[in-house]
Amino acid sequence: MHENMESEQSLLVPSAVDSYAWGESNWEGPHPSHSTSQSSRNLPLICRPWRLWHRATLCFAGSRKASWRRYILGAAIVIIVVVIYSVSESSHRSLMSLVRGRPPESLFRCNNLANASLPRLRVPPKTIENRLREDPKVLLFTETRYSKTGKDITNILVANRIKYKMEVLGKSLPGLTNLSRGKYGTIIFENFERYLQIDPWNRELLDKYMRDYNVGMIGFMPSHEDTQVGAKLRGFPLYVHTNMALENISLNSENPVLQLTRAGGTITDNVPGSEWTVFSLDDPTYVPLEWGYSSVPHFSEEKLVSIILDKGDFDGISRVLFGNSLEFWLHRLLFLDAVSYLSMGRISVSLDRYVLVDIDDIFVAKKGIRMTADDVMALLESQNRLQEMVPGWKFNLGFSGKYYKNGYPEENVGDMTLLEHVNDFWWFGHMWGHTQPHLLTQTDLEEQMELNKQFAISHNIPTDSGYGVAPHHSGVYPVHEPLYDAWKKVWNVRVTSSEEYPHLYPARLRRGFIHRNIMVLPRQTCGLFTHTVFIDKYPGGREVLDASIHGGELFQTIVFSPVSIFMTHLSNYGNDRLALYTFESIIKFVKCWTNLNLRTVPPLQLGEKYFHLFPEERDPIWGYPCADRRHLEIWAKEKTCEQLPKFLVIGPQKTGTTALYTFLAMHPAIVANYPSPETFEEVQFFNGKNYYKGIDWYMKFFPVPANSSSKFLFEKSATYFEGETVPQRVRALLPSVKLVITIIPPSKRAYSWYHHMRAHNDLTALQYNFHEVITATEKMPRQLRTLRNKCLIPGMYAKHIERWLDYFPASQLTIIDGEELRNDPVYIMNDLQKFLNIEPFYNYTEHLRYDKRKGFFCQVIEEDKTKCLGRGKGRVYAPMNESDAKLLKEYYQPYNIALEKLLTRLDYPVPGWLEDELQ
Repeated sequence: MHENMESEQSLLVPSAVDSYAWGESNWEGPHPSHSTSQSSRNLPLICRPWRLWHRATLCFAGSRKASWRRYILGAAIVIIVVVIYSVSESSHRSLMSLVRGRPPESLFRCNNLANASLPRLRVPPKTIENRLREDPKVLLFTETRYSKTGKDITNILVANRIKYKMEVLGKSLPGLTNLSRGKYGTIIFENFERYLQIDPWNRELLDKYMRDYNVGMIGFMPSHEDTQVGAKLRGFPLYVHTNMALENISLNSENPVLQLTRAGGTITDNVPGSEWTVFSLDDPTYVPLEWGYSSVPHFSEEKLVSIILDKGDFDGISRVLFGNSLEFWLHRLLFLDAVSYLSMGRISVSLDRYVLVDIDDIFVAKKGIRMTADDVMALLESQNRLQEMVPGWKFNLGFSGKYYKNGYPEENVGDMTLLEHVNDFWWFGHMWGHTQPHLLTQTDLEEQMELNKQFAISHNIPTDSGYGVAPHHSGVYPVHEPLYDAWKKVWNVRVTSSEEYPHLYPARLRRGFIHRNIMVLPRQTCGLFTHTVFIDKYPGGREVLDASIHGGELFQTIVFSPVSIFMTHLSNYGNDRLALYTFESIIKFVKCWTNLNLRTVPPLQLGEKYFHLFPEERDPIWGYPCADRRHLEIWAKEKTCEQLPKFLVIGPQKTGTTALYTFLAMHPAIVANYPSPETFEEVQFFNGKNYYKGIDWYMKFFPVPANSSSKFLFEKSATYFEGETVPQRVRALLPSVKLVITIIPPSKRAYSWYHHMRAHNDLTALQYNFHEVITATEKMPRQLRTLRNKCLIPGMYAKHIERWLDYFPASQLTIIDGEELRNDPVYIMNDLQKFLNIEPFYNYTEHLRYDKRKGFFCQVIEEDKTKCLGRGKGRVYAPMNESDAKLLKEYYQPYNIALEKLLTRLDYPVPGWLEDELQ
């Protein structure tokens, strides 16, 4: 009997209850189901429901002759178990906190916080301060375009929006000046030894430029396979030791380069590699910037200098030489300081940084991981501590009212405690039900937002922040227009944020834009997602989190971003209170190692500051939604990238593009864009105000083919050709699109445009003759100069084609001779079909016929009838006079020479008219 009872006991222990109450992965020590363990016996009663269950089981497992009293007793025990289990459920959250504990305080301590030194900024002497252009660039010489240190350098420059030109060092230098003004404020050599090896002629040119314009140089010492001790740098009173392993790195707090960086103490952790170069300084022109120690016996007592400043006393050129790459986080800061110092402050980043922390999903988290009243008070205490370090610091809380008081009783008290302190935080609206906006119509969106707004009003939550965030970033980018409409109507949202624009990764490239007068700011992530509840659940564990804080990704995000908005979630502030640990630690580390001025302002002010700093980002660049899986998921479900064109006819105007459009539309496998009521067959999306209407507006011009795999959508807008921003915009939205360009003699094109404007009763064209138009000076009326530019600028073919080639490979572009298109369209259309890979092949011989009355080929509609272009096409006007023709031939001479070289380089035949123009 005893053996049977033991067996029954082991079988009836409810392991599911154990797992739910404790979480098997969270248990430390013997599992609670092991009833004989000391730890189980010592637990309080409410923590041991399995033992009560076991005792009840014994009661029911007794003799069949048991009295009704024993059954009543057994039933009572079961009821007690249920009650106790309910109590343990409500206490589940607290028990887990006791088991888990709180994350320990950061072990980091700043060794030098009291000895802060003011940042220094060099000012160029008045005699040379204006010799550089107003926005000088960095000139970077790399080993290859894909070298590791070169990529690290460009990543830092891009993140800090510093303009640069990258050159692979060859036999000649790039142009260093333009009209006697220097182009570059700092010269950088990824491998300083390559600078030492330049031929004497180029070395003297480069050195003279740096001396004349007071420009300095940054150099990185390469690693060597063989260790060198006391090797002398050629031409300098400087000796180096290579392949050293350093530890205990610190900065010379008196070094004059420090601006963004401050000497925070000694770094003992995460010092990379054993390939350091250290310098022996025997000349007063060299100042140590950074030093460390080596465990090698010969050097163990010596302070080894790993970065130096060459003040320029030796040869008149200031330099900063790094004995290691940019893998070490401290070097990334010093690199920016070196760029500023060596450019006399002309290439420098501001020390102001704005940091805002959003707490999304207020009231939303699941039971068991929400905030309690204690968590709310800890949040307030942390906010007070942060305000001492960051003026204006407040957490920004985003709420979904549908889930209010939807947790365990202790967590519901936490919800109420948040609202008791409603005025201590900033607030913004999520969706009422935390629904993804791209799944809803505008009506549904407005209803959801109105519910959330009424909840806010009834609970005294402010509704005038002007800020809103869409759950999962849905609908913000890629844009779901109903979201913007509903935001403006219900909440008067004027600023939002997203981590999606232009893509989720890399984070350094996130930018802002303005759409429908709503400012979209870049948002950052820091590893604190909805599932990051405990510190050991942080991706990679606490070690990874601390590395991110102590000079890693999170630290560099704040350092390199003038405005940082961090996304966090409600569950990150309960449980382990991981977010509080993270932000207090990172702010302390930033204050220790930088001279940055940290502050926090409300979102609306933050948006205004951002676009004051970066006005060039106001205009969005719409990207291809289907290139990014996440973008595709948060795009409206009824949208498809098959509704975007596969090729564009981009112009220029008056070169035969309308005829080409007509011929293409005849093809059964090709579908042209719908006509525009304003611009006829042209959409003109990428080059004007229509661009700001968004992708949805653009896509309405393209029918969704019944069988998308066999249909080729295309657009013709001849105004795209010479647009300055058009290639970049097209590349972003249509990265695989093919481009069709037509060209005719530029003089003929200019003359045709002038008569086109006269035929459309343009007052300026009617007022001035052609000679007056093409010879108009900058002193003439604006309307005349505009007409002159429209006549002349598109004919600079090579200049504009090169701009397109900056964004597209030559394989995606074809150039058609417009004269040949007019004279032999069948040949051109057959060739174009091959370029576009269009099937089935369409025999234009049967569908085009020369019309003697019009003077060009027209579409055959019946055996004896043709359909030609409109009355405005094939217009006849007097020939250009010889003097104007000669004037234009001279004007276009350099552009035509460049065109011939370009066509030859691209392996295109040189048109006969171009050969005539060049004679």
